[in-house]
Amino acid sequence: MTGHKSALTAFFFFVILLALLSLVPAPAEASSKRARRAARVQTGLDVLEAQKFALLRGKHVGLITNHTGLDSQGRSTADVLSRAAGVQMVALFSPEHGLAGRNDEKISSTKDPSTGLPVYSLYGDTLRPTDEMLKGIDALVFDVQDAGVRFYTYTATMAYCMEEAAKHNIAFFVLDRPNPIGGEIVEGPMLDLDKTNFVGYFSMPVRYGLTIGELAQLFNAENHIGADLHVIAMKNWHRNYFFESTGIKWIPPSPNLRTTKGSILYPGIEILQNAGVSVGRGTQTPFEEFGAPWVDGDEVATALNERRLAGVRFVAKPFIPIGGPYSGQRCGGVSMRITDRAAVRAMRVGLEIAVTLQKLYPKQFDPAKLLLLLGNAKTVEQLQAGVAPEKIVAGWAPSLSTFDQVRRKYFLYK
Repeated sequence: MTGHKSALTAFFFFVILLALLSLVPAPAEASSKRARRAARVQTGLDVLEAQKFALLRGKHVGLITNHTGLDSQGRSTADVLSRAAGVQMVALFSPEHGLAGRNDEKISSTKDPSTGLPVYSLYGDTLRPTDEMLKGIDALVFDVQDAGVRFYTYTATMAYCMEEAAKHNIAFFVLDRPNPIGGEIVEGPMLDLDKTNFVGYFSMPVRYGLTIGELAQLFNAENHIGADLHVIAMKNWHRNYFFESTGIKWIPPSPNLRTTKGSILYPGIEILQNAGVSVGRGTQTPFEEFGAPWVDGDEVATALNERRLAGVRFVAKPFIPIGGPYSGQRCGGVSMRITDRAAVRAMRVGLEIAVTLQKLYPKQFDPAKLLLLLGNAKTVEQLQAGVAPEKIVAGWAPSLSTFDQVRRKYFLYK
Protein backbone atom coordinates (compact mmCIF):
# COMPACT_ATOMS: atom_id res chain seq x y z
CA MET A 1 0.00 0.00 0.00
CA THR A 2 2.81 2.35 0.92
CA GLY A 3 4.54 1.56 -2.39
CA HIS A 4 1.30 2.26 -4.23
CA LYS A 5 0.94 5.67 -2.54
CA SER A 6 4.54 6.49 -3.33
CA ALA A 7 4.06 5.64 -6.99
CA LEU A 8 0.86 7.73 -7.10
CA THR A 9 2.60 10.68 -5.46
CA ALA A 10 5.49 10.44 -7.90
CA PHE A 11 3.01 10.38 -10.79
CA PHE A 12 1.28 13.54 -9.58
CA PHE A 13 4.64 15.30 -9.14
CA PHE A 14 5.52 14.31 -12.70
CA VAL A 15 2.27 15.72 -14.06
CA ILE A 16 2.74 18.98 -12.15
CA LEU A 17 6.34 19.27 -13.42
CA LEU A 18 5.19 18.83 -17.02
CA ALA A 19 2.54 21.50 -16.51
CA LEU A 20 5.09 23.94 -15.12
CA LEU A 21 7.54 23.25 -17.91
CA SER A 22 4.84 23.97 -20.48
CA LEU A 23 4.56 27.49 -19.08
CA VAL A 24 8.26 28.25 -19.68
CA PRO A 25 8.67 29.84 -23.12
CA ALA A 26 11.06 28.21 -25.58
CA PRO A 27 14.09 30.32 -26.50
CA ALA A 28 12.55 31.39 -29.81
CA GLU A 29 9.27 32.27 -28.10
CA ALA A 30 11.07 34.21 -25.38
CA SER A 31 13.04 36.07 -28.03
CA SER A 32 9.82 36.81 -29.89
CA LYS A 33 8.21 38.21 -26.73
CA ARG A 34 11.23 40.43 -26.12
CA ALA A 35 10.95 41.68 -29.69
CA ARG A 36 7.25 42.40 -29.20
CA ARG A 37 8.01 44.35 -26.03
CA ALA A 38 10.62 46.39 -27.88
CA ALA A 39 8.16 47.03 -30.74
CA ARG A 40 5.81 48.88 -28.43
CA VAL A 41 7.73 52.17 -28.59
CA GLN A 42 5.26 54.91 -29.50
CA THR A 43 6.54 58.15 -31.01
CA GLY A 44 5.26 61.55 -29.97
CA LEU A 45 2.99 61.50 -33.02
CA ASP A 46 1.48 58.17 -31.95
CA VAL A 47 0.90 59.55 -28.44
CA LEU A 48 -0.68 62.73 -29.83
CA GLU A 49 -3.06 60.61 -31.90
CA ALA A 50 -3.96 58.52 -28.85
CA GLN A 51 -4.75 61.77 -27.02
CA LYS A 52 -7.04 62.74 -29.93
CA PHE A 53 -4.91 65.83 -30.63
CA ALA A 54 -6.23 67.56 -27.50
CA LEU A 55 -3.20 69.87 -27.20
CA LEU A 56 -3.66 71.21 -30.74
CA ARG A 57 -7.45 71.63 -30.85
CA GLY A 58 -8.49 75.11 -31.84
CA LYS A 59 -5.01 75.99 -33.09
CA HIS A 60 -3.78 77.12 -36.50
CA VAL A 61 -0.77 74.91 -37.10
CA GLY A 62 2.44 75.21 -39.06
CA LEU A 63 4.11 71.80 -39.36
CA ILE A 64 7.89 71.36 -39.68
CA THR A 65 8.39 67.86 -41.05
CA ASN A 66 9.71 65.63 -43.82
CA HIS A 67 9.38 62.05 -45.05
CA THR A 68 10.37 60.68 -41.61
CA GLY A 69 7.24 62.12 -39.98
CA LEU A 70 5.14 58.96 -39.99
CA ASP A 71 2.91 57.32 -37.39
CA SER A 72 2.87 53.62 -36.50
CA GLN A 73 0.43 52.98 -39.38
CA GLY A 74 2.71 54.63 -41.93
CA ARG A 75 0.58 57.78 -42.28
CA SER A 76 2.40 61.09 -42.66
CA THR A 77 2.17 63.70 -39.93
CA ALA A 78 0.86 66.17 -42.52
CA ASP A 79 -2.01 63.89 -43.52
CA VAL A 80 -2.81 62.97 -39.92
CA LEU A 81 -2.94 66.58 -38.71
CA SER A 82 -4.82 67.83 -41.77
CA ARG A 83 -7.59 65.36 -40.93
CA ALA A 84 -7.57 65.91 -37.15
CA ALA A 85 -10.82 67.31 -35.78
CA GLY A 86 -10.44 70.82 -34.41
CA VAL A 87 -6.95 71.36 -35.89
CA GLN A 88 -6.46 73.87 -38.69
CA MET A 89 -3.34 73.26 -40.76
CA VAL A 90 -1.98 76.47 -42.28
CA ALA A 91 1.44 75.63 -43.75
CA LEU A 92 4.26 73.09 -43.97
CA PHE A 93 7.97 73.76 -43.47
CA SER A 94 10.73 71.45 -44.73
CA PRO A 95 14.34 71.11 -43.47
CA GLU A 96 17.46 70.20 -45.45
CA HIS A 97 16.80 67.53 -48.13
CA GLY A 98 13.19 68.70 -48.56
CA LEU A 99 9.80 67.31 -47.68
CA ALA A 100 10.55 64.03 -49.47
CA GLY A 101 14.11 63.80 -48.07
CA ARG A 102 15.70 63.27 -51.49
CA ASN A 103 17.53 66.51 -52.30
CA ASP A 104 21.19 67.28 -51.65
CA GLU A 105 21.05 70.93 -52.71
CA LYS A 106 19.18 74.08 -51.75
CA ILE A 107 15.43 73.76 -52.13
CA SER A 108 12.73 76.20 -53.23
CA SER A 109 9.38 76.58 -51.53
CA THR A 110 6.51 74.75 -53.22
CA LYS A 111 3.04 73.33 -52.62
CA ASP A 112 2.16 69.99 -51.02
CA PRO A 113 0.18 67.90 -53.57
CA SER A 114 -1.55 65.92 -50.81
CA THR A 115 -2.89 68.76 -48.65
CA GLY A 116 -2.63 71.68 -51.07
CA LEU A 117 -0.79 73.66 -48.40
CA PRO A 118 2.30 75.81 -49.05
CA VAL A 119 5.61 74.10 -48.23
CA TYR A 120 8.15 76.66 -47.10
CA SER A 121 11.76 75.55 -47.51
CA LEU A 122 14.05 76.19 -44.55
CA TYR A 123 17.07 75.16 -46.62
CA GLY A 124 16.95 77.64 -49.47
CA ASP A 125 16.72 81.42 -49.47
CA THR A 126 16.23 81.33 -45.69
CA LEU A 127 17.16 78.94 -42.89
CA ARG A 128 14.38 80.12 -40.59
CA PRO A 129 10.70 80.98 -41.05
CA THR A 130 10.04 84.60 -42.00
CA ASP A 131 7.30 86.87 -40.66
CA GLU A 132 5.32 86.29 -43.85
CA MET A 133 5.56 82.50 -43.53
CA LEU A 134 4.29 82.63 -39.94
CA LYS A 135 1.18 84.69 -40.67
CA GLY A 136 -1.97 83.13 -39.26
CA ILE A 137 -0.04 80.49 -37.25
CA ASP A 138 -0.40 80.17 -33.48
CA ALA A 139 1.30 76.77 -33.07
CA LEU A 140 4.40 75.29 -34.70
CA VAL A 141 4.74 71.50 -34.60
CA PHE A 142 8.10 69.83 -35.20
CA ASP A 143 8.16 66.15 -36.24
CA VAL A 144 11.45 65.08 -37.84
CA GLN A 145 13.67 62.07 -37.18
CA ASP A 146 17.20 63.29 -36.44
CA ALA A 147 20.56 61.47 -36.19
CA GLY A 148 21.68 62.27 -32.63
CA VAL A 149 24.71 64.16 -33.98
CA ARG A 150 25.61 67.82 -33.38
CA PHE A 151 26.33 68.73 -37.00
CA TYR A 152 23.15 67.15 -38.41
CA THR A 153 21.23 70.25 -39.50
CA TYR A 154 17.71 69.19 -38.45
CA THR A 155 18.51 70.21 -34.88
CA ALA A 156 19.58 73.70 -35.97
CA THR A 157 16.39 74.02 -38.02
CA MET A 158 14.38 73.12 -34.92
CA ALA A 159 16.28 75.68 -32.83
CA TYR A 160 15.88 78.47 -35.40
CA CYS A 161 12.14 77.74 -35.56
CA MET A 162 11.95 77.82 -31.75
CA GLU A 163 13.65 81.23 -31.78
CA GLU A 164 11.13 82.59 -34.27
CA ALA A 165 8.25 81.05 -32.33
CA ALA A 166 9.44 82.82 -29.19
CA LYS A 167 9.66 86.17 -31.03
CA HIS A 168 6.12 85.81 -32.40
CA ASN A 169 4.52 84.33 -29.24
CA ILE A 170 3.77 81.09 -31.07
CA ALA A 171 3.52 77.85 -29.07
CA PHE A 172 6.08 75.23 -30.12
CA PHE A 173 5.35 71.49 -29.98
CA VAL A 174 7.97 68.77 -30.50
CA LEU A 175 6.66 65.29 -31.30
CA ASP A 176 9.52 63.26 -29.84
CA ARG A 177 11.33 60.49 -31.71
CA PRO A 178 14.16 58.10 -30.74
CA ASN A 179 17.79 59.06 -30.82
CA PRO A 180 18.90 56.33 -33.27
CA ILE A 181 22.28 55.89 -31.54
CA GLY A 182 20.88 55.78 -28.02
CA GLY A 183 20.61 58.11 -25.08
CA GLU A 184 23.51 56.97 -22.91
CA ILE A 185 26.78 57.67 -24.72
CA VAL A 186 28.19 61.21 -24.86
CA GLU A 187 31.24 61.55 -27.08
CA GLY A 188 33.46 63.96 -28.96
CA PRO A 189 34.85 67.43 -28.39
CA MET A 190 32.68 70.36 -27.32
CA LEU A 191 31.88 72.95 -29.98
CA ASP A 192 34.00 76.07 -29.47
CA LEU A 193 31.82 79.03 -28.47
CA ASP A 194 33.06 81.09 -31.44
CA LYS A 195 32.13 78.41 -33.98
CA THR A 196 28.35 78.24 -33.69
CA ASN A 197 26.63 78.03 -37.09
CA PHE A 198 24.09 75.91 -39.00
CA VAL A 199 26.15 72.74 -38.42
CA GLY A 200 26.81 73.64 -34.81
CA TYR A 201 23.95 75.49 -33.13
CA PHE A 202 25.03 75.10 -29.50
CA SER A 203 28.21 74.29 -27.59
CA MET A 204 27.88 70.56 -26.97
CA PRO A 205 29.71 67.37 -27.97
CA VAL A 206 29.26 65.72 -31.36
CA ARG A 207 27.31 62.83 -29.81
CA TYR A 208 25.07 64.31 -27.12
CA GLY A 209 22.84 61.40 -26.07
CA LEU A 210 19.45 63.15 -26.06
CA THR A 211 16.24 62.70 -28.01
CA ILE A 212 15.12 65.59 -30.20
CA GLY A 213 12.53 66.54 -27.56
CA GLU A 214 15.06 66.50 -24.74
CA LEU A 215 17.43 68.54 -26.91
CA ALA A 216 14.67 71.11 -27.51
CA GLN A 217 14.28 71.49 -23.75
CA LEU A 218 18.05 71.97 -23.35
CA PHE A 219 18.21 74.56 -26.17
CA ASN A 220 15.21 76.42 -24.81
CA ALA A 221 16.64 76.77 -21.30
CA GLU A 222 20.43 76.75 -21.74
CA ASN A 223 20.45 78.99 -24.84
CA HIS A 224 17.76 81.22 -23.30
CA ILE A 225 15.32 80.93 -26.22
CA GLY A 226 12.30 81.19 -23.94
CA ALA A 227 9.80 79.54 -26.30
CA ASP A 228 6.42 78.27 -25.10
CA LEU A 229 7.70 74.72 -25.53
CA HIS A 230 5.69 71.51 -25.25
CA VAL A 231 7.33 68.11 -25.81
CA ILE A 232 5.01 65.19 -26.57
CA ALA A 233 7.09 62.38 -25.08
CA MET A 234 7.32 58.86 -26.47
CA LYS A 235 6.12 55.83 -24.59
CA ASN A 236 8.30 52.82 -23.80
CA TRP A 237 11.57 54.24 -25.12
CA HIS A 238 14.66 53.68 -22.98
CA ARG A 239 18.05 55.35 -23.03
CA ASN A 240 19.92 52.14 -23.90
CA TYR A 241 17.89 51.62 -27.08
CA PHE A 242 19.58 51.77 -30.45
CA PHE A 243 17.12 52.23 -33.29
CA GLU A 244 16.74 48.48 -33.88
CA SER A 245 15.39 48.12 -30.34
CA THR A 246 12.42 50.41 -30.96
CA GLY A 247 10.45 48.25 -33.39
CA ILE A 248 9.98 51.33 -35.57
CA LYS A 249 10.73 50.97 -39.28
CA TRP A 250 14.04 52.62 -40.23
CA ILE A 251 13.53 55.38 -42.77
CA PRO A 252 16.79 57.02 -43.90
CA PRO A 253 16.52 60.54 -42.44
CA SER A 254 18.69 61.87 -45.29
CA PRO A 255 19.71 60.41 -48.66
CA ASN A 256 23.05 59.00 -47.52
CA LEU A 257 22.23 57.91 -43.97
CA ARG A 258 20.81 54.67 -45.33
CA THR A 259 21.42 52.08 -42.62
CA THR A 260 21.31 51.84 -38.85
CA LYS A 261 24.92 50.63 -38.90
CA GLY A 262 25.88 53.71 -40.86
CA SER A 263 24.15 55.90 -38.27
CA ILE A 264 26.36 54.44 -35.52
CA LEU A 265 29.59 55.21 -37.40
CA TYR A 266 28.38 58.49 -38.93
CA PRO A 267 29.49 60.89 -36.13
CA GLY A 268 33.17 59.97 -36.56
CA ILE A 269 33.27 59.19 -40.28
CA GLU A 270 31.48 62.26 -41.67
CA ILE A 271 34.17 64.58 -40.28
CA LEU A 272 36.70 63.06 -42.73
CA GLN A 273 35.05 64.29 -45.93
CA ASN A 274 36.19 67.90 -45.58
CA ALA A 275 39.78 66.64 -45.47
CA GLY A 276 39.48 65.08 -48.91
CA VAL A 277 38.23 61.58 -48.07
CA SER A 278 35.22 59.86 -49.62
CA VAL A 279 32.90 58.50 -46.94
CA GLY A 280 31.02 56.31 -49.39
CA ARG A 281 28.35 58.74 -50.54
CA GLY A 282 26.39 57.23 -53.40
CA THR A 283 27.41 53.66 -52.55
CA GLN A 284 25.17 51.08 -50.89
CA THR A 285 26.85 51.62 -47.51
CA PRO A 286 27.71 55.29 -46.89
CA PHE A 287 29.59 55.93 -43.63
CA GLU A 288 30.43 52.22 -43.41
CA GLU A 289 33.41 52.72 -45.70
CA PHE A 290 35.93 55.41 -46.59
CA GLY A 291 38.74 55.89 -49.07
CA ALA A 292 40.39 57.91 -51.82
CA PRO A 293 42.30 57.19 -55.05
CA TRP A 294 45.54 57.67 -53.09
CA VAL A 295 44.61 55.22 -50.31
CA ASP A 296 45.97 51.66 -50.11
CA GLY A 297 43.07 49.85 -48.45
CA ASP A 298 45.13 46.89 -47.24
CA GLU A 299 47.73 49.17 -45.68
CA VAL A 300 45.15 51.33 -43.87
CA ALA A 301 43.00 48.39 -42.71
CA THR A 302 46.03 46.61 -41.29
CA ALA A 303 47.18 49.72 -39.43
CA LEU A 304 43.71 50.32 -37.96
CA ASN A 305 43.16 46.71 -36.90
CA GLU A 306 46.46 46.88 -35.01
CA ARG A 307 44.83 49.57 -32.86
CA ARG A 308 42.24 47.01 -31.63
CA LEU A 309 39.37 49.47 -31.44
CA ALA A 310 36.33 48.27 -29.53
CA GLY A 311 33.34 47.05 -31.53
CA VAL A 312 34.72 47.47 -35.04
CA ARG A 313 36.98 45.71 -37.56
CA PHE A 314 38.47 47.04 -40.79
CA VAL A 315 38.61 45.25 -44.16
CA ALA A 316 40.14 46.52 -47.41
CA LYS A 317 37.44 47.24 -49.98
CA PRO A 318 37.84 49.40 -53.11
CA PHE A 319 34.73 51.30 -54.23
CA ILE A 320 33.50 53.97 -56.65
CA PRO A 321 31.52 56.74 -54.94
CA ILE A 322 28.70 58.52 -56.75
CA GLY A 323 28.69 61.87 -55.02
CA GLY A 324 31.05 63.72 -52.71
CA PRO A 325 34.83 63.71 -53.25
CA TYR A 326 36.14 61.53 -56.12
CA SER A 327 32.67 60.89 -57.53
CA GLY A 328 32.99 58.33 -60.32
CA GLN A 329 36.60 57.50 -59.47
CA ARG A 330 37.90 54.19 -58.17
CA CYS A 331 39.02 54.61 -54.58
CA GLY A 332 41.29 52.45 -52.52
CA GLY A 333 38.99 51.94 -49.56
CA VAL A 334 38.32 50.40 -46.20
CA SER A 335 35.05 48.86 -45.04
CA MET A 336 34.12 48.94 -41.35
CA ARG A 337 32.39 45.96 -39.79
CA ILE A 338 30.58 46.54 -36.50
CA THR A 339 31.03 43.64 -34.09
CA ASP A 340 29.49 45.28 -31.02
CA ARG A 341 27.42 48.41 -31.61
CA ALA A 342 27.28 49.34 -27.90
CA ALA A 343 31.08 49.28 -27.72
CA VAL A 344 31.71 51.45 -30.79
CA ARG A 345 32.97 54.95 -30.06
CA ALA A 346 32.59 56.62 -33.43
CA MET A 347 34.55 59.75 -32.56
CA ARG A 348 37.52 57.68 -31.44
CA VAL A 349 37.24 55.69 -34.69
CA GLY A 350 37.24 58.93 -36.69
CA LEU A 351 40.33 60.22 -34.89
CA GLU A 352 42.17 56.92 -35.38
CA ILE A 353 41.44 57.04 -39.10
CA ALA A 354 42.58 60.66 -39.30
CA VAL A 355 45.86 59.91 -37.50
CA THR A 356 46.50 56.87 -39.72
CA LEU A 357 45.85 58.78 -42.95
CA GLN A 358 48.02 61.68 -41.79
CA LYS A 359 50.86 59.31 -40.96
CA LEU A 360 50.65 57.30 -44.20
CA TYR A 361 49.66 60.07 -46.62
CA PRO A 362 50.83 63.43 -45.20
CA LYS A 363 50.79 65.15 -48.62
CA GLN A 364 47.19 64.21 -49.38
CA PHE A 365 45.46 64.35 -45.97
CA ASP A 366 45.13 67.67 -44.15
CA PRO A 367 43.68 67.40 -40.61
CA ALA A 368 43.18 71.20 -40.46
CA LYS A 369 40.14 70.71 -42.70
CA LEU A 370 38.42 68.61 -40.03
CA LEU A 371 37.67 71.78 -38.07
CA LEU A 372 34.34 72.58 -39.77
CA LEU A 373 32.48 69.62 -38.25
CA LEU A 374 34.71 68.86 -35.26
CA GLY A 375 34.24 72.48 -34.23
CA ASN A 376 37.07 72.32 -31.71
CA ALA A 377 40.37 74.02 -32.50
CA LYS A 378 42.37 72.30 -29.76
CA THR A 379 41.44 68.83 -31.06
CA VAL A 380 42.57 69.76 -34.57
CA GLU A 381 45.83 71.25 -33.24
CA GLN A 382 46.50 68.03 -31.33
CA LEU A 383 45.92 65.96 -34.47
CA GLN A 384 48.33 68.15 -36.41
CA ALA A 385 50.91 67.79 -33.63
CA GLY A 386 50.67 63.99 -33.70
CA VAL A 387 49.09 63.55 -30.25
CA ALA A 388 47.82 59.97 -29.79
CA PRO A 389 44.05 59.58 -30.25
CA GLU A 390 43.57 58.05 -26.79
CA LYS A 391 45.18 61.13 -25.24
CA ILE A 392 42.97 63.46 -27.25
CA VAL A 393 39.88 61.52 -26.16
CA ALA A 394 41.02 61.59 -22.51
CA GLY A 395 41.34 65.35 -22.77
CA TRP A 396 37.63 65.63 -23.60
CA ALA A 397 36.61 64.00 -20.31
CA PRO A 398 36.30 67.07 -18.03
CA SER A 399 34.08 69.04 -20.44
CA LEU A 400 32.01 65.94 -21.24
CA SER A 401 31.43 65.37 -17.53
CA THR A 402 30.22 68.94 -17.14
CA PHE A 403 27.92 68.63 -20.16
CA ASP A 404 26.58 65.32 -18.88
CA GLN A 405 25.42 66.98 -15.69
CA VAL A 406 23.63 69.65 -17.72
CA ARG A 407 21.91 67.26 -20.13
CA ARG A 408 20.55 65.11 -17.30
CA LYS A 409 18.32 67.99 -16.23
CA TYR A 410 16.32 67.47 -19.42
CA PHE A 411 15.89 63.69 -19.39
CA LEU A 412 12.37 62.49 -20.21
CA TYR A 413 13.28 58.78 -20.16
CA LYS A 414 15.26 56.31 -18.07
